[in-house]
Amino acid sequence: MAGLLATSLCGCKLVATGSSGSGGAAADPIAELVETTFDAKLVPALTEKAADLATLRGAIKDGLDKAGESQGVKVGGAGGGWNFAVKGSGTIVDENRASKAAVAEIDLDGDGAADATLQLGPVIKGSALRDTTNLYDFSTFRDQIEYAKLGRALNDKAVSKLPAADAPLKGKRVNFLGAMVIRSGSEKPLVMPVSIEVAP
Repeated sequence: MAGLLATSLCGCKLVATGSSGSGGAAADPIAELVETTFDAKLVPALTEKAADLATLRGAIKDGLDKAGESQGVKVGGAGGGWNFAVKGSGTIVDENRASKAAVAEIDLDGDGAADATLQLGPVIKGSALRDTTNLYDFSTFRDQIEYAKLGRALNDKAVSKLPAADAPLKGKRVNFLGAMVIRSGSEKPLVMPVSIEVAP
């Protein structure tokens, strides 16, 4: 049976047929969805919603739920976290490229200490890119497995746009845009960027 995937983005449905019309490999509706929405829809949505992370950190410490209600999206019911679109500028004070879950530590306030972590991948924690906007509605997917595949595919797409391992970031000032999930006011932000640009 052909797999069926619907999305609320355009009121249309993406259908995985048994093969590409010329006898090739089956179409991948998740990959198609990511390709057609990442740059055209997701990045603009994050840009529009993004809060300055340095400012948002203070608001979260004063009250996570209050900050979430005004600037975030709640996912996962009572036990879930608040998802935020975030942006900011800072200096990379450390980075770990040896791990498959590579990260860069960023100082946002100029005190020399890391205030947040930027994920570089290829292994990424979480699905903040999927969950922070209203672009991808779980009810329009076949099941949880398909929805999880979307989260991974969005992360993979984002990683492909980040600075490669042969472009060290430590000591450089960068601008970033991305998303994160926070479950506690004392939690150190773990950001999944869609862009990291070295500042001129």
